Amino acid sequence: MVPAIVPVYAAVLAFIYIVLSARVIQARRSAKVAIGTRGDVRLERKMRVHANFAEYVPFALLLATFIEMEGRPGWFLHLLCLGLVAGRIVHAYGVSQEHENFRLRMAGMATTFTVLSVMALSLLARPIELSWP
Repeated sequence: MVPAIVPVYAAVLAFIYIVLSARVIQARRSAKVAIGTRGDVRLERKMRVHANFAEYVPFALLLATFIEMEGRPGWFLHLLCLGLVAGRIVHAYGVSQEHENFRLRMAGMATTFTVLSVMALSLLARPIELSWP
């Protein structure tokens, strides 16, 4: 099965990634810092938001693609992918604040971890479903 749902979310997430990248570039220009942060806390926050997004999103999209290729229901994929998008946006907003909103950061991470866990459990359950008499 060729995935049709996950690529749409991958495209949405790609645009979010571009925005986060542009924010880092802009902060680097403002701080006149090419490598590292030189102690600029705002630049460091923007870099971490960008890096955190890059650390979680590709793996989640890979799991979602496997789930879609298994033929899981569309509503299930939409729910997982919307959760991923929401979790990453909430996390990015929470961490981006100079006076960090820790509740938003935690909510974003909890949502992301929940989505990843449900995806992993779904993939682990599939072989059991197929072998059940």
